Amino acid sequence: MGRRVVALASEDTEFQIVAAIDHAGNPLLGQDAGAVAGFAPIGVPLASDWPEEVDVVIDFSLPEALNHCIETCVEASTPLVVATTGLSDEQKTKLQAAAKLIPIVWAPSMSLAVNLTMKLAEQVADTLGDVQGGLDVEIIERHHRFKADAPSGTALKFGELIGKKLSDETLHVHGREGHTGERTRNEIGYHAVRVGDNPGEHTIVFGMLGEKIELNVAASNRDCYAAGALAAAKWLQGRPKGLYNMFDVLGLES
Repeated sequence: MGRRVVALASEDTEFQIVAAIDHAGNPLLGQDAGAVAGFAPIGVPLASDWPEEVDVVIDFSLPEALNHCIETCVEASTPLVVATTGLSDEQKTKLQAAAKLIPIVWAPSMSLAVNLTMKLAEQVADTLGDVQGGLDVEIIERHHRFKADAPSGTALKFGELIGKKLSDETLHVHGREGHTGERTRNEIGYHAVRVGDNPGEHTIVFGMLGEKIELNVAASNRDCYAAGALAAAKWLQGRPKGLYNMFDVLGLES
């Protein structure tokens, strides 16, 4: 993802890349970040040291790297876009505390299409939550075989948003096996599929007696996530301190 962010930012005249940061053990340190990204050289070496002055930081790494990123941005009063998933509760609390000092955009998915689909899912749940016979919600997510967390942060966010529209007593059920009995009326089911090099696909099934609605959003490559992160970075310029999400970036009501 870092490579795609560098590549797309290099083509955007509104951006000037001043640093590309990775861990100190990366054997590619010192090489031109543009070349590492498969793009033309940009005169910025891949490094583990942070620059002194930047307008915004995009973190698209791993949970293990996020704490230092947050601390560095807070110390330098630098706006931050957090696109890293799989965060612990402690890290989420740390982000919320940091947002009292700097502006932060944080979302489990940077995809503009995913976030618009989340809004559509909210509307379906809000409209049909009390439908005669009940509304069943199942979330199926597909990702590449290398993804470490399951279900995806995006799937969990879909469930969180839908659950808030349905009931405070919504149960979140992960997979099914054996004699489970009849499906309860207040559960949301999650199913994680790991196949090949799938960059990300989510299907939200709203089942009713006699009909159904399926919302499907799928990435064909990772550029949609990089483009969304860059859009968030642009939007964040000049914003006051606070915790924002991609609904804010898209101008949708949270």
